[in-house]
Amino acid sequence: MIPPRKYIDDAVAFLRTKTAAAPSVGIILGTGLGGLVKDIAIETVIDYADIPHFPLSTVESHHGKLIFGRLGGKDIVAMQGRFHYYEGYTMQQVTFPVRVMKFLGVHTLLVSNAAGGMNPQFRKGSVMIITDHINLLGDNPLIGANDDTLGPRFPDMSEPYSKKLIALAEEVALDLKIRVERGVFVAVPGPNLETRAEYRFLRLIGADVVGMSTVPENIVANHMGLSVLGFSIITDECFPDALQPASVEEIIAVAGSTEPKLTAIMKGVVERLPVS
Repeated sequence: MIPPRKYIDDAVAFLRTKTAAAPSVGIILGTGLGGLVKDIAIETVIDYADIPHFPLSTVESHHGKLIFGRLGGKDIVAMQGRFHYYEGYTMQQVTFPVRVMKFLGVHTLLVSNAAGGMNPQFRKGSVMIITDHINLLGDNPLIGANDDTLGPRFPDMSEPYSKKLIALAEEVALDLKIRVERGVFVAVPGPNLETRAEYRFLRLIGADVVGMSTVPENIVANHMGLSVLGFSIITDECFPDALQPASVEEIIAVAGSTEPKLTAIMKGVVERLPVS
């Protein structure tokens, strides 16, 4: 079920003892993508372990820190490390930080992830703007009693990723001369990578890239009325007829080498967001 409002209030109350920041933008940094932190004028850093009811990140390259500061002239809060369903957390735990962000003042959420590319026109090391998603996680963070103070029982998902923000990201990428792809992200439970047959199936149902995150956070963000912009760094090529073994080390390395391009786009988007 959705975490009791008391849990959210507890976390927000604790954070208010550490910072008076009122961030308008929330950022979730995925696998190998924590480098954006270097561009943030950091004001406060808080370990997840210190925040009431926050899960702890157990995944390599996820640092587990909530960072408050300024980026592109805006007050932001960034998650340096996220949570995944495969870590054993519930969907409600995975998405809990997004709810906390909302009650800190966030109304725009930027999400990034590392993903496997299935579209044969995509190559590893590319940045893809997420235009839509498919949820194959087998669960949903909104299952259970609905708290109407958080959002509606049946939230609309006709525009899960903001068209205005997508257009803004494309404009920024064009100005920076960075090629970006557009496509559909499919979320699977993991933690294993997919088989050849699974890649064929996922491609057949309309997915361009595959990963193990992002969709739960997007659903909860939409539930609470946040505007969302999502990015995938394509870290490996998942073409069934030419499939090569992939390792986490290689995936993190590709994410790290591509990160400067994504960082530049995300920073540019934040700079051009209207002042709230």
